[in-house]
Amino acid sequence: MTYPTAAVLLAIRSGHRYGFDIMDATGLPDGTVYPILRRLERRGVLTGHWEEEAAARSEQRPQRRYYRLTPVGEEAMAEVEARFPALPRLFGTTPGTA
Repeated sequence: MTYPTAAVLLAIRSGHRYGFDIMDATGLPDGTVYPILRRLERRGVLTGHWEEEAAARSEQRPQRRYYRLTPVGEEAMAEVEARFPALPRLFGTTPGTA
């Protein structure tokens, strides 16, 4: 697992649920975050859903795709914590408690 992938997973687990929010939390560019999100969703690590069109329209912005960890994603967090033990502190979490 790469550092950017671990950062995206931890950001999602920490409550950052859509692309731009994940980019802000991780400092990673869109050309890194969105391919990671697509790959993790294809592998069953994440699941995503589009928000209601009316919600986006009322805020005059594009629809957001919201992501959450699947049980497979929750299991992957053990690898994140083992390989990148300092990473959870960047998100204000303690390993195993986010």
